[in-house]
Amino acid sequence: MFDINAIRGLRSRFRGELITKEDGARYESTRELFNAMFDRRPALILQPLDAADVATAIGFARETGAPLAVRCGGHSVAGYSSVDNGLVIDMRAMNRVTVDVGARRARAQGGANWGEFDRETTKYGLATTGGRVTTTGIAGLTLGSGSGWLDRLRGFTCDNLISAEVVTADGRSVRASREENSDLHWGLCGGGGNFGIVTEFEYQLHPIEPLVFGGMIVHRRENAAELLRLYRDFMDAAPRELSGGVVFITAPPAPFIPPDLQGKPAVAVIVTWFGDIASGERALKPLREFGEPVADLIQPMPYVALQSMLDAGNEWGRRQYWRSENLTEFSDAAIERLVAQANLATSPFTQIIVVPLGGAVAEVPEGGTPLGGRSARWQYHCYGGWADDNDAKHIEWVRETERALKPYTAGHISLNFVSEASNDRVRAAFGEATYQRLVALKDQYDPTNLFRLNQNVLPSTR
Repeated sequence: MFDINAIRGLRSRFRGELITKEDGARYESTRELFNAMFDRRPALILQPLDAADVATAIGFARETGAPLAVRCGGHSVAGYSSVDNGLVIDMRAMNRVTVDVGARRARAQGGANWGEFDRETTKYGLATTGGRVTTTGIAGLTLGSGSGWLDRLRGFTCDNLISAEVVTADGRSVRASREENSDLHWGLCGGGGNFGIVTEFEYQLHPIEPLVFGGMIVHRRENAAELLRLYRDFMDAAPRELSGGVVFITAPPAPFIPPDLQGKPAVAVIVTWFGDIASGERALKPLREFGEPVADLIQPMPYVALQSMLDAGNEWGRRQYWRSENLTEFSDAAIERLVAQANLATSPFTQIIVVPLGGAVAEVPEGGTPLGGRSARWQYHCYGGWADDNDAKHIEWVRETERALKPYTAGHISLNFVSEASNDRVRAAFGEATYQRLVALKDQYDPTNLFRLNQNVLPSTR
C-alpha cells in the first residue's frame, strides 16, 4: 500500500520501530489482538517512542490517506485496535509510569497497561480506579470512562483524570485539563479516541491499604436466583467501600472446586472491600453465610493480586462478542429472565456479570462527563466468548440476551462494552445534547475524521 520512497522518508524522521509483513514472526506477534474474531493485517505498524514520533506517524497517515488505527492494550472488543492494509500506531513502547507521592498523582504514557500502572503506584500505597484485567490498556479504558473495582469509592477512571497530553489530527500537541482546553478534557472523559492520541495521562491517586479484602464465593447454579435477590438487597444498603458483582461462569477445573461441579454451570459473588479487614469481615457476613457455597475464596490480598484476579478467565485468542447495558431496575422479574438466559449459554467461556454502581459514580452530575447513566444502580454485561468457529450461534445467544433484558435497561453505558456501535447507537449512548457537544469538539480537533476507528463521533462536515 505504501510507496517504498514514502517508507524510506518515514524511516529518516521516525525514531521508533517500523514493522511490516516482511518482519515475519515479529509482525505476527505484534498484530495479535485480544478478540480473535479480528485477524487483521495492517500494511505498517509504527511503535513511537515519544510525542514527536506520534505526530510524525499521524502526519504520515494524513499525507498518504491510509486508514489509521491506534493500539494500546489491544483489548477493543469491536476490533478498533487494528486495520487491514492500513497503518497502526502501536503505543506500547510508551509505557513509562511516574508517581508524585506528595501530590498523590501519577503520570502514565499512553501505551501503559493497568498491570504496569498498578505495580508502580502501589509501591507507594496509592491507586486509582483501573481495569479489571491487567493487560487492558490505560488509554482505551480511560477515554471510554473506566470502570473498575474502585469506582463506587473513587469514581470512574475518567473522574480521576487530571490532565492529558494529546496529539491532534493536525500534529499539534495540546494539554487538556479542567483549567486548560477544558472542553477537550471534558470530551476525553468518556468520548473515546475521537479527538487525538493521548501520549500522557495524569491521574489523581488515592491511598490503598497494603492488603485489601477480596475474592469470590462460588455457588451451584441452581441457587442463582435466590443469591441474586440477596445480593441486590444487600448491595442497596452497602457502604461504598464494598464493590464487586455476581458472575455466571462455568466452574473451572481448579482444586478448590468439587470434582462433580468442574465444567458445570456455576455462579459466583465477587467481593472487593476497601476498608479495614475487620470491618470487612463483619460487613460481608450475610453474603458468606448464604446457602452452602462450594468455595469461599475471600481473603486479604495485595491490590495487584485483586486486580489480576480475572486474568485467567479472560485469555487472549478467544472469539468475543459483547453486549452491556445499565439497568432501570433489578426486579425479581429481571433476575428470573437473566438467570434463564445464563442457563442457555452456548459456550463454557461465556459470562454474564451483574455489577452494582452508586457511590462516587452517581455523584458526578449528568453532563459532567460525556458518559451518562450516572444514576443507574446496576449494569449487566453479557460477554460471549468461544473457541470454535460457530460464530452465528454464539452471537445470537448474546443478542437474544440483550433482547430478553431490554425491558429493564436504560442505555447510556460506556461503548467500550459493546461489540458493534453504529452511529445511531453512539448517539443513543451519549444522548443527543451530549452527542452534539462531542460533534463540536470533533469539528475543532478532527474535522476530517482521521480518528474514525473507534466509537465514532462524526464531524458535522461528514
